[in-house]
Amino acid sequence: MAILGIDIGGSGVKGAPVDTATGELLAERHRVPTPQPSDVTSVVEAVAEVAAQFDGFDRVGITFPGVVVDGVTRTAANVDKSWLDAPAAQLFSDRLGKPVSVLNDADAAGVAEVAFGAGRDQAGLIMMLTFGTGIGSALFLDGTLIPNTEFGHLELDGHDAESKAADRAREVEDLSWEKWAGRVRDYLAHVEMLLSPRLFIIGGGVSKKADRWLPLIDIRTPMVPATLLNNAGIIGAARIAEIDGEHESRAGVTPHEAGEKVAH
Repeated sequence: MAILGIDIGGSGVKGAPVDTATGELLAERHRVPTPQPSDVTSVVEAVAEVAAQFDGFDRVGITFPGVVVDGVTRTAANVDKSWLDAPAAQLFSDRLGKPVSVLNDADAAGVAEVAFGAGRDQAGLIMMLTFGTGIGSALFLDGTLIPNTEFGHLELDGHDAESKAADRAREVEDLSWEKWAGRVRDYLAHVEMLLSPRLFIIGGGVSKKADRWLPLIDIRTPMVPATLLNNAGIIGAARIAEIDGEHESRAGVTPHEAGEKVAH
């Protein structure tokens, strides 16, 4: 089944149709700049511009940089405040004329990795962490997404963890890989103590340079770099749209939030 996946990022909105059986893109991605300001109307139109480049899809999955509960955006830390409590899934669906599923961007990346990437066929508690402007988290138990975790905001040494250990902190403070890896190690050790996951999947742009810093981190939990990189959000969003299309909503709860497995 071909489903359109669209990833709303801080600098760009990008999308492509996805083969949800294999996790492969069926066409080259199309990207437009994220509108500034990133208010509801402007972003909906940017998504529509991306979607207009493709045809032959029945459903659409869309990532959002914030907490999403049953298609409603509950937080808007890095986008315009008009997104607070916006009925995002309905707004996108009305504009595109197709059923739309919306989920948190880190959750989408994690879904892709668990279904098709570094977390495939992994049982138990798996955590995906994306290191970028902030720290995004996605948690899975036996292939089922536990949505909207915000473990990037754990307190670490009296600070919001992402303010010290995100890749942006490394760049802004001009930290060496060794210095930054020490911060990431402290953060991962804290998460490890709280949750005892079976595996950490490390994503975000900095995962491309994992060989420069992952070997510097000594914790008990195995760590692997993400494999799907910039396509993960698109692929994960499409997979969630497929799940929501396959299952009836339970008492008004979006199916992927009600405990459906993300892996085939």
